[in-house]
Amino acid sequence: MWMGILLAVLGLGAGIVIGFNIPMVLPQDYAKYMSVAALAALDSVFGGIRAAMEEKFNHGIFVSGFFSNALLAAGLTFIGDRLGIDLYLAAVVAFGVRLFQNLAIIRRYILKHKIK
Repeated sequence: MWMGILLAVLGLGAGIVIGFNIPMVLPQDYAKYMSVAALAALDSVFGGIRAAMEEKFNHGIFVSGFFSNALLAAGLTFIGDRLGIDLYLAAVVAFGVRLFQNLAIIRRYILKHKIK
């Protein structure tokens, strides 16, 4: 179990390093879309780590959640742009809350099982 979590964290770190070193610049118009999609994907990653710690991880659920969350967040942003409403804030709040909840549960799990 811990090896899978370690691999997930290493993969996330490698993706961040690679992302910062690729000389690609996206137009400012896509900044909201990418940030909300990245937040949704990060929420899925933390949810996957939490599920792995609870020994409930399922690859199909993780992959489908990863892409559907990112697409839903980008879709909300697109619809909000067309309506002239900052609808992306709903996704930011929802995924932000879930991200912090998952992180708190992961932290408690580590502290509970490592400090016995």
